[in-house]
Amino acid sequence: MDKPHSSRKQRRRQDFRARFLAAVAFVACLASGPQAVHAITLSQSDARRIGKKIWQNECNGTVAGLTSWNEGENFASLGIGHFIWYPKGQRGPFEESFPKLVSFISNRGAKLPTLLLRIDETPCPWNSRAEFLHAQHTPEMNQLRQFLADTVDVQAEFLIARLQNALPKMLVEAVPSERAHVQRQFERVADTPQGCYALADYVNFKGEGVLHTERYRDQGWGLLQVLGGMHRTERGAAPVEEFSRSAREVLIRRVQNAPVQRHESRWLSGWIQRVKSYSRD
Repeated sequence: MDKPHSSRKQRRRQDFRARFLAAVAFVACLASGPQAVHAITLSQSDARRIGKKIWQNECNGTVAGLTSWNEGENFASLGIGHFIWYPKGQRGPFEESFPKLVSFISNRGAKLPTLLLRIDETPCPWNSRAEFLHAQHTPEMNQLRQFLADTVDVQAEFLIARLQNALPKMLVEAVPSERAHVQRQFERVADTPQGCYALADYVNFKGEGVLHTERYRDQGWGLLQVLGGMHRTERGAAPVEEFSRSAREVLIRRVQNAPVQRHESRWLSGWIQRVKSYSRD
């Protein structure tokens, strides 16, 4: 039976809306470049829709999918964005994002399960995929899954905040002669809610493209590289379709450059289907 929202939850939703609108507007003054970035205007329903679509992409929209460990990887993938959490002694080329998410949620006043109380000092407690799968119905895992199910809206806010911060980071990393181009392409795609979904999903999916550890043969696969592969400049000229096409090319190149032992070709079909969804409302 559904329960009516408490006054606290109503206030949380109102606070979410206020923070979200402030965050997307803040994009306009964060970027350094030849011109100010225009504010991205999204309704609260559009913001929720973006979060739900990313949850669908990463977890098939299920609560069970909020706690995953993919075959062939050395980290847990948690939350609607499958945020990475490494176990003790494990690291890789990919940015660890789950501790940042937990800190973000904690700063919004949410109560953390015991497992996450010292997230900055505590690595993922499961040391392998086998351990993780064996623990699927333990109290710790159940508490973690419930926590993630209860904070879906705040996780969506975290994804938008990451998008908010992506452009300034990319402009710093881009060669000076390419900065105006990157900013222009970002703005073209961000003109519509569907474009904002494409940007938010891709930056969560494959990162900003600014870390040199996230490259094969010195070629990245993040948002910076996708924007760099776009060539049209006029607004309103199917920018989301062009973004989708560029993302496909970047992902194919990543698989071609990947170490053979990673067998990344097994994921390519799903990746391509995901970026194709960007041009479908």
